Order: sequence, then structure tokens, then C-alpha cells
Amino acid sequence: MQALAAAIEAARPRVVAALAARFRDLDLAEDAFADASVAALSAWTQEPPRDPAAWLWRAAFRKALDAIRRRAVRDRTAFDTPEPEPTPEEALMAADAPIPDERLRLIFVCCHPAIAADVRAALTLKVVCGLTTERLARAFLVAEPAMLQRITRAKRKIAAAGVPFEIPGPAAWPDRLEAVLATLEIAYAQAYEDAALAGDAAAFAPEVLRLSGLLAELTPAEPEALGLAALVRFAEARRPARLDDTGAMVPPEAQDIGLWRHDLIDDGARLLDRAAGLRRSGPYQLMAAIHAVHAARRESGATAWSDIVALYEALLVVRPSPIAAVNRAVALGEAQGGEAGLAALAAIPEPARLAGWRPYQAARAGLLAKAGRPAEAAEALRAALALSPAPAERLFLERRLAQLTD
Repeated sequence: MQALAAAIEAARPRVVAALAARFRDLDLAEDAFADASVAALSAWTQEPPRDPAAWLWRAAFRKALDAIRRRAVRDRTAFDTPEPEPTPEEALMAADAPIPDERLRLIFVCCHPAIAADVRAALTLKVVCGLTTERLARAFLVAEPAMLQRITRAKRKIAAAGVPFEIPGPAAWPDRLEAVLATLEIAYAQAYEDAALAGDAAAFAPEVLRLSGLLAELTPAEPEALGLAALVRFAEARRPARLDDTGAMVPPEAQDIGLWRHDLIDDGARLLDRAAGLRRSGPYQLMAAIHAVHAARRESGATAWSDIVALYEALLVVRPSPIAAVNRAVALGEAQGGEAGLAALAAIPEPARLAGWRPYQAARAGLLAKAGRPAEAAEALRAALALSPAPAERLFLERRLAQLTD
């Protein structure tokens, strides 16, 4: 069953893109693919067919036509005879397509500038990656109904404005690049928060590693694309050290540097150097630089927390966010002590909005413990544990709680 599900997920971007291009309707494309996936799980009893994407395309195409016919009957309108059934390649991909990857193509298509900037990434993650509205709301720190409303409005805008679904040429990339980068960043964050890669977002880690590298190759003069590729490589380099022998998460400062992938660290450093040479700084380069400081511990033997604080302060200038502010507070706590970190945490606006965000409660617990306030730290750990952490993080938090309460 796991192999079948993996085959369906791998085919998703290709088939959904082809359906969207054919019918000009994102909702119809998603629904038809979902129906075809259910049919596939029944039909593929032992293993997927030789070409899962072609099977799913044919099934989804028929499902979409059935839906359109039902809609036509309901609306009492005539239905034109459909054109001959195209293959996925005919519907989506030409031999000279400028973006040589199905998933990256669909990301560029969905990041059309006609869609509001604050929802392009969310819509793309919904359509391309299949993220649930609940997970998207958590990633963007908004309520689930608000996220659903944003996505619904974006789809209506696409339908009303007649937004084309063709693959954009290189001249159109700059207008879409920021949203493409945000999509890849958030997709990777979904995988990064699960140190054991045990959840449904596990496949995003290697996929974003690959796609960010491809994007850097396609846009070598875009320093932020290089910065994102560097960031992902620095972060993935530490993954082999993110779990201990019991399966619990290990924070960066406690990781065994001997387990880090030095090849990825070196690749990240080269990409970041190339980005710096273009002399146009931005948030992805700053975030990559933060990861580079962590990686530098393999040579210096210590983490330069004051440098990390300074980089977060620069990041908050160019891209203010509560996530960056929480991370700055944690770094400040490491550099100057728990009380300094708690003061920075208390200064972040809208604390009620952060209360339901698990990393905030975990950060608060760590700072309270560092400040010598174990009872309050334990309370914050319980709050974090109540927010459904991934298994590896749960083990880590439970261990910290046991240390405080024994």
C-alpha cells in the first residue's frame, strides 16, 4: 500500500497540471485526480502499473468529463464532444519546454501574478503538493477558515480572469520567482519540522533539495534562488544527526558534527558565495547565512550565537515575521541568557496568535528553563505537547519535561 501511495503522490503534479491545462479549472483538476487516486488504490492490487501517471491521467480525464457532463445536465446546457484524449506529455509537456521538471512547471503556473501575493504560495502548496487546508493554516499562522477563504478566492480569481495555464517563458519568471521560492520554503519547512521524516510531508525534503538546486541552475543570476538552495543544503546536511539512538529529536547545538553531511555543507557554502557575489542581499540569503553559522561549528567547535542574533535582526528588517522573532529570542537566550530571551519573546506583537504555535511554546519552555524557572518551563512544555508534535519532537519534549519534574 505504501508503494502505491508513493506512486500516486509522485504522479500528482504531472497529472493535476495536465488536467488544469486541459480544463482550466483547478477545483475540477484536484477533484478528478482525487477520484482517480481512489480508483487506483482499488485497481492496483499488488503494485502500480508500468506508467502510473498515464493510468491516473486516463482515469482522471474520464472523471473530469463525467463531472462536466453532470454539471451540464444540471445547468441544462449543451456539452461539446470532447477532443481526442491527449497523453500527459501532449497536454502538459513540449520537448523544448523551458522548465525541465513537471512539479516545478506547475509551481510556476500556479504562481501567476494575477493571484494575490499573500495566497500564491498557499494555493500552489494545495494544488501541487496536496497539503490540507489545516496544515496550510498552521504553516501560515492563520485560522483554518481564513486559509480556506483565501484559497477559494484565488481559485475564483483564476476562473474569472481566465488566467492561462501554459508554462511561462523565462521572461515571466521574475514576476513569479518570489512566490515560487516561498512555496519551496514552506514545503521544506513541513518536512524539516519532522526530524524523523515519519509524517506525510517526508517526501518534501529530498524533493525541495532537488527542486531548489534545479531552480538555482535555471536562474543563476537570481541571488535569492541561490540563497534558498544554500539554505536547504545546510539544513539537510544536519539531518543524519537530528535523531538520537532512541528516536528523539536532537537540537542543533547538541548534534554530533561527525554525522553531518559535509558535501552538502560545502555545496551550500559555494551557493551562498555565488549569491553574495551578485551583491543583492535578501531574506533567503540571510536565512542561509544563519544555517551557515550553525554549520561552522564543525570547524570552530562552538556556535557563534551573537552572529545568529545579528542575522535574525537583519532578517526582521527585510522580512518581519513572528517566526523570525521567536528564533531571534531563542538565539538571544543562548547568547545573553534566558531572561534576555524571554524579554525578546514578550516583546513580539500578538502573543495570543503565537500561543497555539508549537515552536513558540517549545522556545518559551527552553528559555524559562535557562532562566531558572522550572515550573513555568514545565507548563510551557505541556502546552507544546498538547499541540500534536511529530514523534521525534514529542520524545524530546517529554524527556525535557521529565528532567524538569523529577
